[in-house]
Amino acid sequence: MDWMAWTWPTAAFFGTIATLLVIFTILAIKFPETPRVGVLGIETTRGDRLFITLLGSAFINLAWLGLVGANQALALVVCLIFAAIVFRWV
Repeated sequence: MDWMAWTWPTAAFFGTIATLLVIFTILAIKFPETPRVGVLGIETTRGDRLFITLLGSAFINLAWLGLVGANQALALVVCLIFAAIVFRWV
């Protein structure tokens, strides 16, 4: 991985996203769902909620870096809470 100048946390991040995409693809095949309308007032599926969660988590982490600093462990907790909220109510 040295030729790409990646660190192990970066590789773990992209590996996690790839794993999530595979899991959500398998879930979509095994358990098809109909879109539901949540608090945003738009129809969303599991994939839509995953995208909203990933996008929101990116903004949470950027805001955390700008306001708090490099201690991202607590930002992960905030992102997990955000993900639970999105998958429950959006």
